[in-house]
Amino acid sequence: QLQLVESGGDLVQPGGSLRLSCAASVFTLDNYAIGWFRQSPGKGREGVSCISGRDGSTNYVDSMRGRFTITRDSAKKTVYLRMNSLKPEDTAVYYCAARRQILGCSMSPVVYDYWGQGTQVTVSS
Repeated sequence: QLQLVESGGDLVQPGGSLRLSCAASVFTLDNYAIGWFRQSPGKGREGVSCISGRDGSTNYVDSMRGRFTITRDSAKKTVYLRMNSLKPEDTAVYYCAARRQILGCSMSPVVYDYWGQGTQVTVSS
């Protein structure tokens, strides 16, 4: 059973930055697409970004493109989400998820099979 553990959530002021981490208990990330999602109170879970398994191609939601960057460290089996210029509306629980997929990645939460427990990001002055 693949396990994912997120970390890095915190309280940050508007305009600040955070880096979230998603550590995976797999032999290799090459066979999995990893996605970042978020959910705020009263809203559904929405896609943020994803990275493919084999070639490392990435996707972003348009509203976060340029502010958020997804990367991975294959040796550490960890995927990161760097978030800059944070806004109060970025406040949410952030989750990472995995799906066995080699090429490409989806930002639809319904296709992902494995989920972490989430990490809270609060943007407030």
